Amino acid sequence: MRYRVAALCLVLCTTIAFAQKNSSKTSAPGSTTKISPDALRGHVRFLSDDLLEGRGTATRGHEIAAKYVAGEFEAMGLKPGGDQGTFFQRVPFLQAIFQPAQSSVVITGNDSAQTLRHEDDYLTSGDYLRTDTTAEGPVVFVGFGVVAPELNHDDYKGVDVKNKIVAIFSGAPAKWESTQRAYYSSTYLKAQAAAQHGAVGVISIRDPEVEKRAAWPRMIRQNRLPALRTLAQEGKPLDTYPQLRGSVIVSLPKGRELFKAANRDLDQVYKDAEADNGKSFELPFTAKLHLVTEHKETSSPNVVAVLPGSDLKLKDEYIVLSAHLDHLGIGTPVKGDSIYNGAFDNASGSAALMEIARAFSKLPKAPKRSLIFLNDTGEEKGLQGAYYFAFNPTVPVEKIVANINMDELNSFFPLKDVVGFGAEHTSMKQDLDAAAKTVGYQVSPDPFPEETIFIRSDQFPFVRRGIPAIFVTPGLTSSDSKIDGHAVYDDWLKNRYHSPQDDMSQPFDWKEGARLATLDFLITQRVANAPQRPRWNKGDFFGEKFGSKTNAAK
Repeated sequence: MRYRVAALCLVLCTTIAFAQKNSSKTSAPGSTTKISPDALRGHVRFLSDDLLEGRGTATRGHEIAAKYVAGEFEAMGLKPGGDQGTFFQRVPFLQAIFQPAQSSVVITGNDSAQTLRHEDDYLTSGDYLRTDTTAEGPVVFVGFGVVAPELNHDDYKGVDVKNKIVAIFSGAPAKWESTQRAYYSSTYLKAQAAAQHGAVGVISIRDPEVEKRAAWPRMIRQNRLPALRTLAQEGKPLDTYPQLRGSVIVSLPKGRELFKAANRDLDQVYKDAEADNGKSFELPFTAKLHLVTEHKETSSPNVVAVLPGSDLKLKDEYIVLSAHLDHLGIGTPVKGDSIYNGAFDNASGSAALMEIARAFSKLPKAPKRSLIFLNDTGEEKGLQGAYYFAFNPTVPVEKIVANINMDELNSFFPLKDVVGFGAEHTSMKQDLDAAAKTVGYQVSPDPFPEETIFIRSDQFPFVRRGIPAIFVTPGLTSSDSKIDGHAVYDDWLKNRYHSPQDDMSQPFDWKEGARLATLDFLITQRVANAPQRPRWNKGDFFGEKFGSKTNAAK
């Protein structure tokens, strides 16, 4: 196996070198920057090969991938940006292994008790703070479980949840602005609100809309994968609350059954909550969540490389370009395949990160500000590697002026537009608009606000640290009028996303992928050479909430 790995690496490196020399390249008009479509394809082919076994966090396959990326960075002449003069920042993890046979979820009402069945009725990752824990008490439904004073919204108004278990929907009201809706959909915020109001446990109830986007069988497959939480905050599992002694997710059919017992229609209750017209109420039963969890400690590397800036003053400021290297590893077979290769998600973003780094390394003069290239781990476990870097950066956090993130460069077809998540909150909107115009893209609003994408990729940990961040994704409009971009993307979400079918057998438009990478290069170049560091817009929602920590607009 060792010789197979070495041979495959040698073949891939040779292929990429040849491609860079001989392939057609994508460059911005008026720019000497060239991103090779063939180089992107070569990287993705290697990173999504079965040999890497899906690059699961804290697995051998991910370690191989990390060494591959580090070798590429070193060959470009970039400087190590990790621990002890290496290209690696070792991220500590706590693994939670739920023990369903020793655990139970019991609902009691009307003088009868029913025991829910694991996977059929409920799912959980167990508990990251205790190996044996019990949450017991009356159940109170609290809508989305959101408290948002600036939006005049409080799902806990009028109910007492102290020493009780709260039942909540995922998400947030549909009428809220896209990124605000995404922010208040955060599971950590909902857990925090429940703990602050005295609850002892949380039951998340599946709703009809989320079931359409991610059916329960997919949830089961993903829940069977290892559950990991980084020890990012003073050696404690990230975003855990000791007051909460148990948390489970209940399936949509079981949720409907429970609401029916309370003479409520779940679908109507959800519609009211989405319209921001819902009210919280007590449910006529109690719940007992008894969770047994095995704990193991492990680790996985972030890959970190630095291109020092060329300006004597500005080189001490850093822009972090990020993309996650991990995927789901080996899991439940789908169509006879158990390796979740993660070609688009996110070998494509990792490939773009490497080729953008290569383009900058070849410039006659480096940008004024320094660039950090972060190929992080654990994104599929909840942005864990990015959180670890954001809370434990290898440079002073106040010196990090921006994050530019890359995830799933879904180049299915020739594109007409892109979406810039987070851009509208900072001065980087100008950089996106200018770079998009140069490359020939339109900039469109979020086409899927219900997906809460703004909080689901690696820019969000940087936002929580007060660092302006942007995440550019392909839009859904093709320059070919015969292609229905929405239909193509919907089909990918349903049939390939987070499945073994996200591999090299699917269609890729590598030229379009190179164009997307060029866009991120140009945004970075503008930010890196600007006289002023990026700023949150005055009065901005996220700037007000987080910006004072580092880069708040004055």
